[in-house]
Amino acid sequence: MVIEVDRETDGRWIAEIAAIPGALAYGRSRKEAIAKAKALALRAIADRLEHGEHVPDLDNVFVIAA
Repeated sequence: MVIEVDRETDGRWIAEIAAIPGALAYGRSRKEAIAKAKALALRAIADRLEHGEHVPDLDNVFVIAA
C-alpha cells in the first residue's frame, strides 16, 4: 500500500494511505505521521476482516509459513 506524505504550511506532517479510506494522520514529524497512518490502516483492515468485508491485497504484508 502506498503512503503519501506531505508537509502542511503550519509545519505538521500528514500521511495518507489512499487504498484505505480514513487512513490519514497528522504528526509532528514525518515518521510520526507515517506510523499513525499505518496503525489506522491496520485497524481498518482488521475490522473489515472481522466483518467479512473486502480488504486490499495483503500478499506483500503477510507471509504464510509452509
